[in-house]
Amino acid sequence: MDRERTRRTVLGALLAGGVAGALGTPIRRYLDRFAPFSGALWDTVDDDLPETVESPYGAATLRYDDRGVPHVSADDERALYFAVGYAQGADRLFQMDLQRRQLRGELSAVVGEATLDSDRFHVAMDFAGAAEATWERLDGSETGDLVEAYTAGVNRHVEGDRPLPAEYDLLGFEPEPWRPADAMLAEKQIGWTLTGSFRTLRRETVRAAGIEGLYPNRLDHDAAILGHEPGDHGGGTAARQSTEPSDTGGRRATHPDLEGWLSGFGSPPGVGSNSWVISGDHTASGAPILANDPHLSLMAPPVWYEMGLDGPETTVRGVTFPGVPFVVIGENDGGAWGFTNAGADVIDFYEYETRDGQYRYGEEWRDFETEERTVAVDGGDDRTVTVRKTVHGPVLSAEADGDDLRTEVGVAWTGLGATRTTEAVHDLNRSDGLDDALAALERFDLPTQSCVYADRDGNTHFRVVGKVPIRRTDGEQVRGDRVFDGSAKEGEWAGYRPYDETDWDGEGFIPFAEMPHAEQPEYLGTANQRVVDDADYPYYFAEAYGDPYRGLRLWDRLDRRVASDDPADPAFVRALQRDTYDERAAQFVPVMQEAGSAVDGDAATLLADLADWDYRMDRDSRAALVFARFVDHYRDVVFEPRLDDALGDRRDVTEYYGSDWVVLGLPPDSQWFPDGREAAIAEALARAATELDEEGWETYGDYNTTAVDHPFDRSWLNYPRYPTDGSAASLNNFRHEEAIGSSWRMICPMAESARSEGAFPGGNDGSVFSDHYRDQLRAWADGEYKPIPLGTNGTVAVRFEEGER
Repeated sequence: MDRERTRRTVLGALLAGGVAGALGTPIRRYLDRFAPFSGALWDTVDDDLPETVESPYGAATLRYDDRGVPHVSADDERALYFAVGYAQGADRLFQMDLQRRQLRGELSAVVGEATLDSDRFHVAMDFAGAAEATWERLDGSETGDLVEAYTAGVNRHVEGDRPLPAEYDLLGFEPEPWRPADAMLAEKQIGWTLTGSFRTLRRETVRAAGIEGLYPNRLDHDAAILGHEPGDHGGGTAARQSTEPSDTGGRRATHPDLEGWLSGFGSPPGVGSNSWVISGDHTASGAPILANDPHLSLMAPPVWYEMGLDGPETTVRGVTFPGVPFVVIGENDGGAWGFTNAGADVIDFYEYETRDGQYRYGEEWRDFETEERTVAVDGGDDRTVTVRKTVHGPVLSAEADGDDLRTEVGVAWTGLGATRTTEAVHDLNRSDGLDDALAALERFDLPTQSCVYADRDGNTHFRVVGKVPIRRTDGEQVRGDRVFDGSAKEGEWAGYRPYDETDWDGEGFIPFAEMPHAEQPEYLGTANQRVVDDADYPYYFAEAYGDPYRGLRLWDRLDRRVASDDPADPAFVRALQRDTYDERAAQFVPVMQEAGSAVDGDAATLLADLADWDYRMDRDSRAALVFARFVDHYRDVVFEPRLDDALGDRRDVTEYYGSDWVVLGLPPDSQWFPDGREAAIAEALARAATELDEEGWETYGDYNTTAVDHPFDRSWLNYPRYPTDGSAASLNNFRHEEAIGSSWRMICPMAESARSEGAFPGGNDGSVFSDHYRDQLRAWADGEYKPIPLGTNGTVAVRFEEGER
């Protein structure tokens, strides 16, 4: 598209959207500053990079392939990562900057008062302090030198003549220089996204209200990652297969103001992933195949950044997070690796006895470590946030009269220590075989992940990585699924020092050798289900795991393929990643049909739509639409009335709903059904019928569209809506309401002649004016793949030449 036509197109989009109209986001009033006719935005349309760029580290080449993926090559590792920083700055600068501001608590400085709650939380947690401690540990190391080179590359782009991204014009500010600790901050962000759970507080609140059964810590099924036997597939209902946590006593509700504030900043619901590895014993090529598709927030631009690197010590291809120099998920000349969230419990909460600015810790009274920090507010008065810390970490509080309600908690989280994950990922990038990979993964501290690995020597491996604390009270191991008495020194982690060096290899954390693992598995699948049975494992590991629906389906298909005479190949793996079968429907639609006598009118018509359905969540399916909308309404019908009564109207009770495994497994005589389960099913179907009529939806694809939006939520920045397949419980994972799904699909066959494949939900370039802003979205929505070969590919865009520092 030529420059002038681009201007006219964007101008039309701006006028159609109403620049001065309601944006529906905290930044809408800032768009009023921007005059489309001023020409300021048009300067950002120029997407051309300079042909040459000076680098203090020497020569490098930046190429872009036909999908806008950078391929960087150099004869020096520092030159390589300088060019990587330049490319990420060119393609994703605003996204990197926005994420940095969020974690540092600096959004209000450019957005205004609407983001004060976010800034207050992130400043109170002091993620920035944890990132600084991590950088101090890394500074001066080989990996640290590469992070500094990367940082210099980002800043070379920022300081250059190329226009800044359009978002800076819309908000009216310019980026600060990038710092090495900002790369550590990106690590903290993804770590918190995957492990920062406030489930313990929610569970204590509902149990204090006399409600049991919402948050079981064990879902009893036969789809565990380890200990699985072919042919074992857990069925039945969740109510008969769930185990409540032991009564820990001290049940106490958290104040609604505190819990409501925190609920907006915990791990998003439904974040998870799939991965599996199949050894050469069961593949057509005789070499292993590895697959991974992490399920994270879908956004414009995407959460991942794809790149290929070719240096003297590194030949690697895959994806990283914008702001991180190294490939997080991918493959190199030695092998391939993938990650899924392990569900390990790496966060604890503490209460204290306090007096006059002090807290009791054992036999002594200690001063809170206190610091007053200023949160700048654009267009308003600056605010002061009091940051308080104890030996465990930050204290989060609400300014409210607590009575018997909890108004503040101390937090211990592994990510607050000086972690080594950046080193681990760097070493994984340049690993040469299984031994190197394991040596790298031993330093992978955050987040806790189920890692699958395969290499070109035929090795396969599974191991949970990341540090899991061993809680001790009076020297005895205890579970972590309660709020501890910090003054009584309950739930201590030996060697843990927030915002400082932590003894990760000491007695305070499960040793790497004893983390759940499988050496040379013939085949193994992970889908966020239970990793190992608690009775078979000597340590408390997790407060709870994800629902096992995807795990059940994954094991079923792997078992059947391995037992057949048809060996696995990349086509089978592609079909498995695109599998839309929903185990929820297979278990519950028969229950719905048994309630037929209680259903009439339009609801009965919907029930009839489910007859003879194959339980696949396909875009052209009417039954898939009916079931998807039924499940959402069924949750409301079952949970909302009783939770409203028990918790009061000051809380958003949807935050306390039990999982699908819980709600769909409730027996007919459950206390959650005051009028019987059939009546609840009938009511949910009736609500679904009304909704479908009002919305005009006919098939699942009318509802299940790629609602992937830019943080500004403007039509010209948002991605297009395409119908797609999959659900929260299918391997082809997509959750329309939460905009969560397969954020990267990767298939890596280890056969010498095979090629790896991938799928990306959007585009690799963050500039809305780029041809690669959204060019891969339609293919992703349709389940198509592209090759992701190792080595340099594409047309030369920039040559880096020796220059001054």
